[in-house]
Amino acid sequence: MRIGIVILPDQRWSESRERWRLAEEYGFDHAWTYDHLGWRDLADGPWFDAVPTLTAAASVTERIKLGTYVASPNFRHPVHFAREALALDDISGGRLLLGLGAGGIGFDSAVLGQPELTPRQRVDRFTEFLELFDTILRNPSTTWSGSWFSAVDARSIPGPVQLPRPPFVVAANGPRALKLAAKYGEGWVTTGDAYLDTAEEWWASIRKARDRFEAALDAAGRPSDEVDRYLNLDTSPVYSMSSVGAFADAVGRARELGFTDVITHWPRESSWYAGDEKVLEAVAAELPGIRLG
Repeated sequence: MRIGIVILPDQRWSESRERWRLAEEYGFDHAWTYDHLGWRDLADGPWFDAVPTLTAAASVTERIKLGTYVASPNFRHPVHFAREALALDDISGGRLLLGLGAGGIGFDSAVLGQPELTPRQRVDRFTEFLELFDTILRNPSTTWSGSWFSAVDARSIPGPVQLPRPPFVVAANGPRALKLAAKYGEGWVTTGDAYLDTAEEWWASIRKARDRFEAALDAAGRPSDEVDRYLNLDTSPVYSMSSVGAFADAVGRARELGFTDVITHWPRESSWYAGDEKVLEAVAAELPGIRLG
């Protein structure tokens, strides 16, 4: 079981750099930051971009993998994002994980003044985004004309450190997105059904999502063990970092459901993921045993 942590980009680097350094020191396997122009009500406060944040994180770490959670076509274009991914993979020495999703409604989709897309349109756009992004990263030059994106001799030289490209960790819950995760993903990440009333209801939704993804893998003709399975623990009604016991229990339940990786969130003083950093320190002390179960 691998264990990752999300560090929101809501602090100046002079403050947040210590969190990224500690994430590695504590023994987490991967660390992520939200790739949004603003997120929910936190758009009203401090917020920084994911790409330079991960670039800076690469400079203060050596081992831990670093990821976007999750990049989307709401404001990312495959041509430019491929260049950014190429640079990040190089700067980090091949530690980049590309968390990718269809993009929802809200600040990211409204701030550029674009019309709101239906769920079907967002998945249509994501389908093309993944295909073009994958093609650019695998090839030195790409020309493309689609319904959502175009590329004219888009270059990807000298190519990524991780071959044939950095791993895609595709966020998916619905049937069409699950097919995309099964087709393009080296990893799949799910949140289950958010905003349920009880933890038991949430875990039931995770089990159903797991079963749907297994069916999607079968339909795609991919072996079950070929794709890593990531679970965001913090859409549950119980915040995973509320106590060491809560965290260990969540990791154990995820393991029983066949997940290879879990993702928690660094505790914040208030609002989303409000918690105590002392709990994180205690979890870190127990991390080897929690990981092994």
